[in-house]
Amino acid sequence: GKPSPLKAAVDEALSADAHTVQNVVVVKRNGQNVDWHEGRDHWWADTVGVASAKHKAVGHDSEHPLFILYTSGTTGKPKGILHTTGGYLTQGAYTHKAVFDLHPETDVYWCTADVGWV
Repeated sequence: GKPSPLKAAVDEALSADAHTVQNVVVVKRNGQNVDWHEGRDHWWADTVGVASAKHKAVGHDSEHPLFILYTSGTTGKPKGILHTTGGYLTQGAYTHKAVFDLHPETDVYWCTADVGWV
């Protein structure tokens, strides 16, 4: 298919003064050039190689936003759906225990489902 100008869309969204984004991680999927903002933009391949395998968990309030998904907008303007940290992760943990019988000490779960299926 035709490449999507996602990086250009990110740059446009961040051109407003009222944002708090400090870093943008860019995955090189094709040979196309992208505009680059030194100090803010980072190549995925460069960051993965130097990342630590150990991280300290940071607690969040249960109502802290986890992610926003948008409807397709086929019948009008897309609408954002906010998933909170507590609600989504609690249901996810329950599902993995009750449906998949996963055990964190011995099992690894990998899902390649499209995020749109959420």
